[in-house]
Amino acid sequence: MGILETIKGRRSIRDFKDKEIPEDVIDTLIEAIRWAPSAGNLQSRKFYFVFNKDIKRRLADAALSQSFIAKAPLTVVACVDQGIILRYGERGVNLYCIQDVSAAIENMLLTAYELGLGSVWVGAFIENEVREILKLPKDLRPVAIIPVGYPARIPKPPPRVSKDEVVEFVR
Repeated sequence: MGILETIKGRRSIRDFKDKEIPEDVIDTLIEAIRWAPSAGNLQSRKFYFVFNKDIKRRLADAALSQSFIAKAPLTVVACVDQGIILRYGERGVNLYCIQDVSAAIENMLLTAYELGLGSVWVGAFIENEVREILKLPKDLRPVAIIPVGYPARIPKPPPRVSKDEVVEFVR
């Protein structure tokens, strides 16, 4: 499958089969995260791969009761490491680390799809509750929760804005 085909085929999946993800597939997701670009190659990110059912349920509650999070065989919590990126000052803490973790998330989402998995990027959650559930160190800030599993159903593609609406050419 070509990269553009992968990008166009990926969907936000919120309904998962009750099927474990093999270890080699988990390892491939981790490699996709590791090889994402980052500011100054500082790699200011940390990912928590959560399999524990009770913790996934608590994360779902912290995510405004989005119960599908607890039903996925794997729930990933993506964090920025604000301590690592301090080298770049305020812009590093407020922007670069978010870009770093976002690139890694997208790598993981596309790789998951290519491997036959479904996932969804969840940004709606109570940050302090997630911090407490995972006992995060002070430098780590959770920015996304990503449930991952085999899709029970795949939605149709959503509409996209036109090329003219998304790109402005400056010549």
